[in-house]
Amino acid sequence: MAISGEPMLPVVRVAELPSEELAERWLVEQLWCARSVGVIGGAPKCAKTWLGLDMALSVATGTPCLGKYTVPEPGPVLVYLAEDALPAVRERVEGMARHRGLDLDEVEIQVITAPVLRLDHDRDRTRLWETVRRLRPRLLVLDPLVRLHGIDENHAGDVAELLGYFRTLQRELGLSVLLVHHTRKNAADGVAAGQGLRGSGDIHAFGDSNLYLQRTKEHLILSSEHRAAPAAAPVHLELVATDAGTTHLEVIAEPDDQNGRGLEEQVLNLLAPGEVLTRTCLRDTAKRTLNYLAQIATDYRSHSHLAVAEDRAIDTHEVVQPYTKPCCSWCPGRRRPEWFASRAKWRKNREFETSRRGPR
Repeated sequence: MAISGEPMLPVVRVAELPSEELAERWLVEQLWCARSVGVIGGAPKCAKTWLGLDMALSVATGTPCLGKYTVPEPGPVLVYLAEDALPAVRERVEGMARHRGLDLDEVEIQVITAPVLRLDHDRDRTRLWETVRRLRPRLLVLDPLVRLHGIDENHAGDVAELLGYFRTLQRELGLSVLLVHHTRKNAADGVAAGQGLRGSGDIHAFGDSNLYLQRTKEHLILSSEHRAAPAAAPVHLELVATDAGTTHLEVIAEPDDQNGRGLEEQVLNLLAPGEVLTRTCLRDTAKRTLNYLAQIATDYRSHSHLAVAEDRAIDTHEVVQPYTKPCCSWCPGRRRPEWFASRAKWRKNREFETSRRGPR
């Protein structure tokens, strides 16, 4: 390559890089790293906007997010909610502030009131950049991502260019950027939460801190992941609306099976004396995959009162093992005894016919 007159890239020895205190690594303890970009992901109507506003209120006032996660260094917040009317935004924030005993007039949250914000257009990018430069917020909340552009979210090049703008905003102006985003309607069960986000995989990969909301039959589960820190333990959330004037999100519990022990205890309780449960029944009851339950069943071999067969975990006090309908013709462990007799007879007849014909 020919020598050019362009200056070299700026470099510095690793020992000369600035360090930061542990407290400065978090914008919201365990949930969001300081000066980071990322998403709150989840299906529609999973309280993503409630969570984003809860974080905004906590950063602006220094009060714990969800009543649990502290904010080391509070500061101003800038939000844009493309799908909510301005009176609805005020009502939500005012209710959460009232629940925390805060005066709304003292809350440092600035709301962008522009009816449309298209960040795939240079003019709107420049306007947002200038707004952030003047207000200097610690957190920028943009909700939802799909309303901020007109590009194809499945086109990796277009998405990467848009995300590059958010990254530059974060690095040059020193703030955190939180994007609210939807998951795909046809996301397969069991895939990682980030891989279920709608659009290009770059949306998941580019996040420094990502939060995911998943609604089950009984609970709303919040989980997290971070690029430079361990993930916090998942928690169960509830939108508390007993008083319409103080509606807010709240942590109600941590899942029992954080270390796998809770699930094992549930299965042991199900295997009471005289009960017979197949792994399929256990799967439907415990909401776990068969491979996961098979590992637990293997661990049960150390229990003297349990016997684990290939297809079922049973209590040895029970003598009769009920017949279950086979899923295919290659499930000998799930057959009646007479099935083996008919199978053996068929094999014997086949061997006899083969011997008569001779080798082909």
